[in-house]
Amino acid sequence: MEKHQYNVDIHWRQDRKGMMCSPELAEGCSDNTNCIEVATPPEFPKGMPNIWSPEHLFTASVSSCLMTTFLAIAENSKLDFSGFSCKSKGILEKVEGKYVMSEVILEPTVTIKDEKDRERAERILQKSERACLISNSIKSKISMIPEIIVEA
Repeated sequence: MEKHQYNVDIHWRQDRKGMMCSPELAEGCSDNTNCIEVATPPEFPKGMPNIWSPEHLFTASVSSCLMTTFLAIAENSKLDFSGFSCKSKGILEKVEGKYVMSEVILEPTVTIKDEKDRERAERILQKSERACLISNSIKSKISMIPEIIVEA
């Protein structure tokens, strides 16, 4: 695969808040509907509650990469599943005097249609975590606590 480029533009609005948009995602949208408001999280001085923060986006990036990687591998493996969801927690802490996102804990749940697919689903989840390009691009520890559910 060739190199790809992903563009993101940030514009400060007020206080500790800005608007994040991508020119590629804005095609056909005239009202910034594909933009995301971002701010300093409330745990920091002058942080703002209820707005996406870089820390949330970092965690979401790892979690959404796991999902998209799982979907591709599951499709190629012809896994018969009916659901995927993933709770994730990003851990922010001070290490050697600097704030870092030290760990991302992923809690994916895959719903399968038949018990016979449980081990395959688990293997595909493990393979997806190892293949996730975002996880492979960061130095944070990635932990995964998977759950496989058989559809009732």
